[in-house]
Amino acid sequence: MKDTTTATAAHPVSMPALLARNAARFPGRPAWREKEFGIWQSWTWAEAAQQVREIALGFLVLGLERGDHVAVIGRNRPAHYWSMLAAQMCGAVPVPLYQDAVASETEYVLGHCRARFAVCGDQEQVDKIIEAEGETPTVEQIVYTDKRGMRKYDDGRMNWLEHVKAEGRAAEQRLGAELDARIAALGYDDTAVMLYTSGTTGRPKGVVLSNRNVIETAKSTAEFDHLRASEDVLAYLPMAWVGDFIFSAGQALWAGFCVNCPESAETMMTDMREIGPTYFFAPPRVFEGQLTNVMIRMEDAGRFKRWLFDRFMRTARRVGPAILDGRQVPAGDRLAYALGNVFIYGPLKNTLGLSRIRVGYTAGEAIGPEIFDFYRSLGINLKQLYGQTEATVFITQQPDGEVRPDTVGVPSPGVELRIADSGEVFYRSPGTFVEYYRNPESTASTKDPEGWVATGDAGFFDPETGHLRIIDRAKDVGRMADGSMFAPKYVENKLKFYPNILEAVVLGNGRDYCTALINIDLQAVGNWAERNNIAYASYQELAGHPQVYATIKAHISEVNASVAQDPMLSGCQIHRFLVLHKELDADDGEMTRTRKVKRAVIGEKYADLIAALYDGRDSIYTETEVTYEDGRKGRLKATLRIEDAPVFPRAGAVAETRAAA
Repeated sequence: MKDTTTATAAHPVSMPALLARNAARFPGRPAWREKEFGIWQSWTWAEAAQQVREIALGFLVLGLERGDHVAVIGRNRPAHYWSMLAAQMCGAVPVPLYQDAVASETEYVLGHCRARFAVCGDQEQVDKIIEAEGETPTVEQIVYTDKRGMRKYDDGRMNWLEHVKAEGRAAEQRLGAELDARIAALGYDDTAVMLYTSGTTGRPKGVVLSNRNVIETAKSTAEFDHLRASEDVLAYLPMAWVGDFIFSAGQALWAGFCVNCPESAETMMTDMREIGPTYFFAPPRVFEGQLTNVMIRMEDAGRFKRWLFDRFMRTARRVGPAILDGRQVPAGDRLAYALGNVFIYGPLKNTLGLSRIRVGYTAGEAIGPEIFDFYRSLGINLKQLYGQTEATVFITQQPDGEVRPDTVGVPSPGVELRIADSGEVFYRSPGTFVEYYRNPESTASTKDPEGWVATGDAGFFDPETGHLRIIDRAKDVGRMADGSMFAPKYVENKLKFYPNILEAVVLGNGRDYCTALINIDLQAVGNWAERNNIAYASYQELAGHPQVYATIKAHISEVNASVAQDPMLSGCQIHRFLVLHKELDADDGEMTRTRKVKRAVIGEKYADLIAALYDGRDSIYTETEVTYEDGRKGRLKATLRIEDAPVFPRAGAVAETRAAA
């Protein structure tokens, strides 16, 4: 039976009810901040609640009905979060979209969810909606936040958000009772949001999450990390991603903390330093990028600064994590670490905007142990969680004092876990999604009648700690020709520790040995080229430079030496590699919008390169279709060099002799 319990301060049953509770409990505390034109603007919970109500009334004026879907596309802005809450107030379902999605991806989501309303950040997003609709418009109302460039759009269905709010204010007496009735009718099991999966293996699926899913998950996980109303979080990740929704909406509403929206992606790091978030989430790629920038700066620094950095970082790596966890450390090491905090760690954390971090998380993909340990050695309480859109994010978390780089922690509060005979991880929890929208077959194949959800990931419980360890995607884990385990992500994460390597795709399932396709990091390698007076005209030319190949080969050699020590995965050493002539790109269908590699697409698109890696050739000519920023298609032509990499004796095995000079 549907739970229509009346929302109270003790038991809010919807996100709008949480907003009302916060407006009453913390009326003067900051709820949202946004930087625009270089100036931070702030709204209290009372002010934000009034803004949301005006938008909701404006939506009613425009004809929004219960059960309608409202697409929201744009960068992280308070107005966009308010629009989602306003849609919920009206009994409608917000559907955030990726703002960098191409028209075809937008078209699919709009058509699949049958959105009647769309809230767009700016002219670019409005154009995307119009292009996605083609000659048969399906979205009945388009509301835009930024009116720049919109003056000449002669379309009766388009409205500036400020005008919508003005209409809402004017309609308070006429429609206020109707809005209050809709808010009161919201139940715990009513839909709160619909989020589309990244679609690594096919079309994205619309994941339906209820108020119960969001509120129960936000409540239990906020208590797990003792989140308070005094926290500051930075909202910079795609609003269409479940991570942003739970951190910047679910937990923010439950705990009552402030959500800070940067001005743009380009100013994000500057804005982050100004805010100094206390609660921070980032996928591994963000931490990898920050580490790359640190290493580039140190390479440009003088000899004394480099010596000082290396000297104190050795101390940090040795004792930093232990000090962070409150374990016993000799007094001399504590003193050395304290000095390092004055000269190196403190200034570095301030530069990264991480000085005030109390709780930090990473997830989305496995993070390289070396990268993870680097941040914890600085005294940053970075932890790992394991989650999915279908779980309202949280499946496991690492408790304070029990943080390890090779596990993803213990079950989050209220979560049950089990490992199938095949090694696949299953869970059930209060956050378990309701269904895949208009896709009962996928719902039934993912969630059984008892509520157990198949994650698609292979893992096991660490016998010493009881923590969950994820090996890889279950479909990606395989066997080498000799029967040894093949887990590509394990090796790829080690490779991406190096600032010069942006992305790596390891191949080898069912084969005699592993090979790799490598993407260089243009910023890091370009900086190196500049310091060494190496001229280049394009990414392609730099990627093929002999010295770049030599550097990548040295990194692979170090990774192979490390992998060789793992008895279970030592067969995953890379024997041959090539450096790709282009970056893997979501616009080319090679990655998802959350930057996960689509292995099936890579296998098909680069079949000629993969064949050359295994047939002994030392070079391969290829032509690759690419998508330019304006949507046009083109072809890149290149002859890529293929090189052997040194491999090492496997744990307990006889030494291998295959090694390149």
